[in-house]
Amino acid sequence: MPFQYPNAYRDESVVDEYHGEKVPDPYVWLEDPDSEKTQAFVNAQNQLTIPFLEGCPVRDLFKERMTELYDYPKYSCPFKRGSRYFHFYNTGLQNQSVMYVQQTLEAEPTIFLDPNTFSEDGTVALRGYAFSEDGEYLAYGVSASGSDWVEIRFLRVDGAVELEDRLERVKFSCMSWTHDGRGLFYNSYPTQDGKSDGTETSTNLHQKLYYHVLGTPQSQDILCAEFPDQPKWMSGAEVSDDGRYVLLSIHEGCDPVNRLWYCDLQSVPQGITGLLPWVKLIDNFDAEYEYVTNEETVFTFKTNLDAPRYRIITIDFAHPDTSSWKELIPQHDKDVIVFATCSYSTCLFVCFLHDVKNVLKMYRLATGAELRTFPLDVGSVVGFTGRKKDSEIFYYFTSFLSPAIIYHCDLTREPLEPHVYREVTVKGFNPSDYQTTQVFYPSKDGTQIPMFIVHKKGIKLDGSHPAFLYGYGGFNISITPSYSVSRLIFVRHLGGVLAVANIRGGGEYGETWHKGGMLANKQNCFTDFQCAAEYLIDQGYTIPSKLTINGGSNGGLLVAACVNQRPDLFGCAVAQVGVMDMLKFHKFTIGHAWTTDFGCSEIEEQYRWLIKYSPLHNIRVPEGEGVQYPAVLLLTGDHDDRVVPLHSLKYIATLQHLVGRAPSQTNPLFIYVDTKSGHGAGKPTSKVIQEVADTYAFIARCLDILWVK
Repeated sequence: MPFQYPNAYRDESVVDEYHGEKVPDPYVWLEDPDSEKTQAFVNAQNQLTIPFLEGCPVRDLFKERMTELYDYPKYSCPFKRGSRYFHFYNTGLQNQSVMYVQQTLEAEPTIFLDPNTFSEDGTVALRGYAFSEDGEYLAYGVSASGSDWVEIRFLRVDGAVELEDRLERVKFSCMSWTHDGRGLFYNSYPTQDGKSDGTETSTNLHQKLYYHVLGTPQSQDILCAEFPDQPKWMSGAEVSDDGRYVLLSIHEGCDPVNRLWYCDLQSVPQGITGLLPWVKLIDNFDAEYEYVTNEETVFTFKTNLDAPRYRIITIDFAHPDTSSWKELIPQHDKDVIVFATCSYSTCLFVCFLHDVKNVLKMYRLATGAELRTFPLDVGSVVGFTGRKKDSEIFYYFTSFLSPAIIYHCDLTREPLEPHVYREVTVKGFNPSDYQTTQVFYPSKDGTQIPMFIVHKKGIKLDGSHPAFLYGYGGFNISITPSYSVSRLIFVRHLGGVLAVANIRGGGEYGETWHKGGMLANKQNCFTDFQCAAEYLIDQGYTIPSKLTINGGSNGGLLVAACVNQRPDLFGCAVAQVGVMDMLKFHKFTIGHAWTTDFGCSEIEEQYRWLIKYSPLHNIRVPEGEGVQYPAVLLLTGDHDDRVVPLHSLKYIATLQHLVGRAPSQTNPLFIYVDTKSGHGAGKPTSKVIQEVADTYAFIARCLDILWVK
């Protein structure tokens, strides 16, 4: 055996029964993150992996180059609150981006809130914020070590004075102020036994909606909505643009469907004192309704009701029956509505996704008449600011080769002319040396799947290049072009080809595309991804022994399932924070919310789908001469309370036991568990740089790729 894997205890007595079938779970003890045995297992794995990574010749070169190229200024779109403008800015290598304030767009910005002061090592991050309507108070969330748990704190904006208010046990929360500035709506979970620091696995149930009055203790917060008979329901409150209504959006899982209740605050003249008298406008989970704006009782929503690619409708709360609803912007033939927002009272800005590229258009709110299209290159709009009361908008464009162009448009000036407010370039990298192409390749059932391919101009398609194939394919999430320094270093210095496959399960073509890769259709995601790999090989970009696949979270599940199904097709696989135990995922933290996409093993029909592809339950020693598993690197974090680390731990223990001992298996099967690290949100720059250096060093060593200066 080329690698001496840790000898993990197998408890052969643990066998679960699902619908008459017995399924062993010998590593169930790894589900307890606090046991000495689990911690010893994690330490033993890290002690095997770290020296291997440290021995990769490319690791220091990659880290040095990443540090150099990542050191460019990063800005967000400015946004106006009250009389002031705010934006986020990172000088380049700061662990967390800093919020700046300026009195006018021309004034010198000054630091307003610096999350780098929250902790010495940058592992405490800003997670969500909301200004009061007059811009005089700020509520902001703070999360430690990448956990989803948040503490809400408050500032008086004038002088950035920290207030004493603290809200705890907050997770997956809204933050919405009433327009009188008295307080805000937020969500929290009931107190539970044990710890809540992001290392626990206990399930999150019975989320409630509260109203916090500024200057009072959390113990006096007012319960506004709860669902005692529906423990999985989660809600978010949003105060309407005119401040008169509170809209309550209720979700049961991750599907793009919600109930919509509302409360007219004029119907509670005594103020918010208890459970609100909610009017149940939509009281089923048939479609999604997302608030855009309202004119008195006439509300504008983005919805997928009878429109898998979304449309814009209006509902008059004074005449709420469905026969009175009106369509403002119909569903397009092919393009998906990503977001709609109202600015300058009468302008409706709608962002579409056209073949995985964003298009930004402006309409007249009153009539739905299209006014203009804003010119954009092939890429993504990843930021947009400008509320109904604002007379200007900012939008942020990015692509595979352009880090950031922020546009500004003054809506009071005719003709409307967006101009470049900021453009970011990266020193030492010339975008004109590279090219991005979009191809459409057939999946097994003939469905055409879009894929972006990025590489140096003029390469020969002779199968000689290492390739890096990324995918996600789930939860209606669209993977649009984005700028990645680490991937460009792979292209530039490791001679690589980057490919991003927009497989089914995502939202790239609306709800039909999503449904084509969920529940009973989940195998389509894996098949689409394997066909992407075959396309890259057939077209001469690469060969199996030089092909790496990568994905995180649901994409980690994708990578592991594809490795199990086609170990011969890949040379290397890097799965980050993946969902690996498809029979038990719903039992930990927020896993129950994913049953809308995956199904649940407690239902027999759904168990039958899940057992067929569950990464943990489909590991086999490959058959065939010279076939082995690709080099595997699993990455997870000890504070990941979204996809808990036990998924990766059980998978690697099984993989090493079944495959790692086979004489044919010479490729490494490793895991690295990072400390003070979570699912990814809020990760400090220093950890991001180290993680990509480790990842690409592993790929380069395993696939024997040399560094090109």
